[in-house]
Formats: sequence, C-alpha cells, structure tokens
Amino acid sequence: MEPQTTDRARSRRERRRGEDRRDRNWYIDKAVQALVFIGGISGILFIIGIFVFITKEGYGFIAETLDIGEFLTSPRWRPTSDHNPTYGALALIAGTTSVTGLAMLVSVPFSLGAAIYIGEFAKGRTRETLKILVELLAAIPSVVWGFIGLSIMNPLIIKTFNVPIGLNVLNSGLILGLMAAPIMTTIAEDALKAVPDTYREAAEALGATKWQVIYRVVLPAGKNGLVAAVLLGVGRGFGETMAVLMASGHSINLPTSVFDSVRALTATIAAELGETAVGSDHYRALFTLGILLFVVTFVINLTADLVVRGIRKK
Repeated sequence: MEPQTTDRARSRRERRRGEDRRDRNWYIDKAVQALVFIGGISGILFIIGIFVFITKEGYGFIAETLDIGEFLTSPRWRPTSDHNPTYGALALIAGTTSVTGLAMLVSVPFSLGAAIYIGEFAKGRTRETLKILVELLAAIPSVVWGFIGLSIMNPLIIKTFNVPIGLNVLNSGLILGLMAAPIMTTIAEDALKAVPDTYREAAEALGATKWQVIYRVVLPAGKNGLVAAVLLGVGRGFGETMAVLMASGHSINLPTSVFDSVRALTATIAAELGETAVGSDHYRALFTLGILLFVVTFVINLTADLVVRGIRKK
C-alpha cells in the first residue's frame, strides 16, 4: 500500500505543479496582451495629443488673423514687420515641394533599382550585406547629412555649375533623396519579396528571360507596394527639417531653377519658433504651418497605408 500511496501523492503534486504553471502562463499571457495593447493604443493617443496641441496653439491665429487667400497665394512671409506683418506661405510651400520633388526624382530610380537588385539578383551573403548597408544608411543622423550638404556639396556645386552659391534646391534635393532612399528601398524590396515565387516560375516556364519576368510579372504584381514605398518616401522628405535647413540656403524665394535658394516649411518652424514671443501672432502662425505639415504628412501616410492594405486584400 505504501508504494501506491506514494505514487498517488506524487501524481497529485505533479498535477498541482502543472496547474500552477498553467496559471502563471495565463497571467503572463494576459500581462503581455495588456502591454501590447497599451503600446498599440499609445501611438494613436500620441498622434491625437500632438494634433490637439498644435491645433490649440494655432487656432487663435486661424480664427482671428488668418487670411486664407494670402496664406496660400502670397509669397511674402514677413511676420516680424512692425507696420504690415504678412503671413504668406506660398514661397515656403513651393520651397518644400521643389526640394521634395527633386529628392523623389533622385531617390525613386535609385531605390527601385536597389530593391530589384537585392530582391531578384543578389544571393546569399551579398544580399545580406547590401541589406545591412541600406539599413546603416538609414541610421545616419539628418544633421550629418546637413553637414555633408554644407561642407561638401556646396563647394562642389559652385565649382561644377559655376553658380554663386551651392546651398539651393539641387543641394537639398540630392541630400534629401539620399536620406529617403533607404526606407523606400526596404519597403520596395519587401513588396517584391511578397510576390509569390510561382509567378516567376510560371513566367520562366513560358520562356521569359530574367528581365522579362521582372518587368512583366514581378513589378506589375508588386506595384501597390512600390507605390506605398514612394509615398512613404515623399512623407519622409516632406517632414525633414535639419538637413533641408542646412542645405537649401534658407531664403524665401519662389524657385525658378534648381540653383535657387529656398526655405522649407519645416526649416521655417525650426529656425523661428525659438525666437518668437509665446502667444504672439508670429508664434501662432508657425503652429498653423505645423498644422498644414501635419495634415499633408498624415494624408500621405494614410494613402500609403491604404495602398498596402489593398495589397494584403489581394
């Protein structure tokens, strides 16, 4: 009887230990779920909080002082004038758009080409090395890119194109294009990787060459992801501050060529906000520029997200 009693006691202890482990695992799962939920919802709360803050600071200017026609169509940004302060943001919008547009012209071919090579041609260690290098390129701080534009690109542009100053749309566009390229390359490569291998195999079975498979099968199948990559790159470029501030010349102009100095919306906020009196029209006008930037970047990122969701549904 004693061995049977001992076995039953051991069985009861093992069941209790098993139940205790299940209870601990249950509590751990619930705790992890709660942390993940808090982390996910905090991003939404932060976005809402940022929008509420900048709207609160800029609402007084929008409701009392803002002339929407002047704001969107006048190139005269003179908020510190004693006699006739003006708040025309057209030159700032044009400067931001021109720099971002040139950056996309530079980065889109480079990024898509790099993504195609990494995803379709590179193999093994070469592919992993290139992916690491792209990620390292994305890790370079924007102020370092600004120093490159200021100290290297500036004299190079002056010497090459015989222009009086090298801090212009061309300089900031090239720098911003290199900054936006890594994120675009990563997302584009993921989009190409998501194309099923059966598509490639079927095209090759019909006698298509490697380039024909990429051009006629892989790129059309992954076009939504590629569009999302470009849109996210546009959002990255539109919201960049320090590099554009250092490389664009920071001059209020409606650009007529790539050699004109311009001023961006983000650079204007960064340069002027610390020198304005809190609560003044100038202070609130800068927050109105922030609202404009927030809305534009939100729309760009929302469009990219909707495009990606369209891929997943397909």
